[in-house]
Amino acid sequence: MEKSKVYFIKDITPENIVKIYETLGKHLEGKVAVKLHSGERGNQNYIRPEMVKKIVEHVNGTVVECNTAYDGARDTTEKHKVLMEEHGWTKYFDVDIMDAEGEDKVLEVPNGKIINKNYVGKNIDNYDSMLVLSHFKGHPMGGYGGALKQLSIGVASGKGKRFIHCAGKENGSYEEMFSTDQIKFLEAMADAASSVTKKFENNIVYINVMCNMSVDCDCCNVAEDPCMKDIGILASLDPVAIDQACIDLVVNSDDEGKEHFMERVNSRHGTHTIDAAADLGIGSKEYELVEIN
Repeated sequence: MEKSKVYFIKDITPENIVKIYETLGKHLEGKVAVKLHSGERGNQNYIRPEMVKKIVEHVNGTVVECNTAYDGARDTTEKHKVLMEEHGWTKYFDVDIMDAEGEDKVLEVPNGKIINKNYVGKNIDNYDSMLVLSHFKGHPMGGYGGALKQLSIGVASGKGKRFIHCAGKENGSYEEMFSTDQIKFLEAMADAASSVTKKFENNIVYINVMCNMSVDCDCCNVAEDPCMKDIGILASLDPVAIDQACIDLVVNSDDEGKEHFMERVNSRHGTHTIDAAADLGIGSKEYELVEIN
């Protein structure tokens, strides 16, 4: 079986994000959703609109987000729209909060380990393809955040996020989101990710940007400062391979901050999401890293 290709470029620039996308040789067609993280109010590490402006324009994409399941500046559509403007997203792009109104769309997860359905913003049906543009960093609950988290928690509606966090319990409480069995939560994320990859089939591309690598996510309004130097940009057609490659680049780096970063990943069993997603067949942990200049 041929290994998945993951392309890598060290210099993080808007132009190189476009270059690595072009290197994949995959043209996203029709109406393109660009799933990225808008950044919680107060967060200092999220990737700014200026960094991704060229790639969003290159694919003629619409920036898409969904509301959160926790208190903050993005837990209602009204507040989220204000935040998107504050952070400059609406200055440059068409922005769609996919679960802004109406009933959620339910994606089936027939072979799920934990959940058999995934609640996502209904506006997902307006798109023919998706660019999953992820900021690779740590995460307080998932251990790390990359392509798989964007596919799962990122695309899930506010209701869907709570459903995943509560490992498939309908109407789980706010407190239960933060006390669910960790392995079940991680496997529910993998299940949810699989439903989004199935929806878009081959019309999906993954780009991970390894910069501002804090142990905390862009969802934290007060996040730790980055503990590692920037590493580069990765691109792939395989969400499992690209996340595995990012983890390997951290582990194999000579950056002293990697111990702190990997403590966060390992203490949350973060790589189990990668294992579970591979087991579900949405990608492979076996990859070939192809460096480009």
